[in-house]
Amino acid sequence: MDLSTLNFYAIFVAALSTFLIGGLWYSPMLFSKSWMEENGFSEEDLKGANMPKIFGTSFVLALVMAFNLAAFLGETSDLAWGITAGALAGIGWVAASIGVTYLFERKSMKLFLINAGYHVIAFIIMGAIIGVWK
Repeated sequence: MDLSTLNFYAIFVAALSTFLIGGLWYSPMLFSKSWMEENGFSEEDLKGANMPKIFGTSFVLALVMAFNLAAFLGETSDLAWGITAGALAGIGWVAASIGVTYLFERKSMKLFLINAGYHVIAFIIMGAIIGVWK
């Protein structure tokens, strides 16, 4: 594949979209309380986190995900293929992989649905952005 055909602006925006989706997904409006309960976290536990490290590393990983999805979509992608490929990657690779890990770690189905659901939606949105942005 000729990497010069990839739209690096779309890849950047697709990676950035994961933060917007995550900010809403893990907010008090949606799943923050359930996510904290399922992980056994308190508000105090979360206050001591190294947020620059977490957000910085997460963005680098989101760039890797978006880049790989863009390479998978190819040069002739469109909205329909972007959404389809995002859903296939989100469900078939990411959610399934998380599911295997959660089975061995004996984590709850509720936590699986919260975390895997976020990734499925994030990959669908990334696929849509990369698919339509030529």
